[in-house]
Amino acid sequence: MTSRSSLLLASALAGVSLLFTAPPSASASTPPLLAPASASAGVAPTNACFTWNRSLGEGTSGEDVRQLQIRVAGYPGSGGELAIDGEFGTATRAAVQRFQAAYGLEADGVAGPLTFGKIYEPQKGDCSPAGFDWSELNQCGTDWTGGQADAATVQTNVLVTMWKLQALRHAMGDRPIGINDGFRDHACNDAVGGAPDSLHLYGLAADMSAGSQGFCALALQAREHGFTQILGPGYPGHDDHVHVAGGTGRYWSAPSCGL
Repeated sequence: MTSRSSLLLASALAGVSLLFTAPPSASASTPPLLAPASASAGVAPTNACFTWNRSLGEGTSGEDVRQLQIRVAGYPGSGGELAIDGEFGTATRAAVQRFQAAYGLEADGVAGPLTFGKIYEPQKGDCSPAGFDWSELNQCGTDWTGGQADAATVQTNVLVTMWKLQALRHAMGDRPIGINDGFRDHACNDAVGGAPDSLHLYGLAADMSAGSQGFCALALQAREHGFTQILGPGYPGHDDHVHVAGGTGRYWSAPSCGL
């Protein structure tokens, strides 16, 4: 991330660690599983990470709501970002509706068995969505420590980022999206010339390669999926990738793409 974007982050990042909470830290190759809501026998492998045991709608709250918010974080509406706070309010209802519409379900804003089923389909046992792996978001190979937040917070931020990327991927025909970079510790960030307060240090950012979609298509579509920071072609140092991130005030710049 370039130095210009670093000027936008100071006030917003103070609250980053309060926005997300996470399970205990683990190695980059073996992230922790989130505790399931139920542990009944016969749960399908794709449900092993987390299983919902009640329908969720406006007014409900708890860990199961927080887990739902992580997985619909890519559906906040253009320019928005969904709070991961465990409280099912109007913003969560709208995100659930957009998720339901994206998967051909009745968009009633209530998360029940059909909605959870569409989450279980891509959800792997390590909590990541099928289109992405933890290792892609930690190419420095660290144990999630050494950044600007504790390892637990970094891991949950990365998990939210992956589910946002999954929403982007689905919107673009489920074609693979290449990831060039994700979380960095300070040593890795310094080695690549990253800004001292880069969102990569919090696990909030990812850099995408063009893939079959092209840089501009990715940058423009990312506006709909919870990425409040988008830097792409035409922005200094970003002609060979698209940088996306959450957790800060909105700043989009990809002049070559009309953004």
